Amino acid sequence: MQLVPALLPGLIQAIDHAIETNAEEVTALDQAIGDGDHVTNLQRGIKALMAQSDELATLDWAAAWQKIGMTLMTAVGGASGSLYGTLFVAMSKAARDRPLDLQAFAEIFTSGVGAVKQRGKADAGEKTMLDVLIPVAASLRQAAADSVALPVALENVTRTAIAGMESTRDMLATKGRASFLEERSRGHIDAGAKTSQLMICALVDVLAKHLTAPA
Repeated sequence: MQLVPALLPGLIQAIDHAIETNAEEVTALDQAIGDGDHVTNLQRGIKALMAQSDELATLDWAAAWQKIGMTLMTAVGGASGSLYGTLFVAMSKAARDRPLDLQAFAEIFTSGVGAVKQRGKADAGEKTMLDVLIPVAASLRQAAADSVALPVALENVTRTAIAGMESTRDMLATKGRASFLEERSRGHIDAGAKTSQLMICALVDVLAKHLTAPA
């Protein structure tokens, strides 16, 4: 079954629900070691995407990701807006004139994550969203290399995203406001990693249901 941009309204709605449902928990995480406004900023971007969801559904993947990226940069603002915007704009560039299968998406997502690393001057192990995004990209590449069935690849992505999020608990923050806390940043899950995990898992749930739905 082909994954098409017409799925985007449902995907965006699922993300909105996941963040809304967990907003209190994530805000508490962010207040512990961050600015406390991560969820509010993110929800502003999600609402902007929801308002555009019908239009996004009519575009091809490259154009849709470009529009999503630019919208997030404008609506979210701050570090999160810049990083998520960069992710989707880079994915858009890598997706041009390519059919979207698992191999292609693994490469496209990896390009996006690489752009986030460059923009944020960060890498895995620094208690950021990259501790989720980098392992997920690796999981997708491994699934493509092993010719894993898409439903199995999606299950692996969920497990990887959760493990990546949990791994930030005992890390020392070296980026953002949390870095000022030094050793006191340990013992807290990074809010950006948590929302990345929530959004990825929400996307996987929708895609898994789509794949198993009767034709």
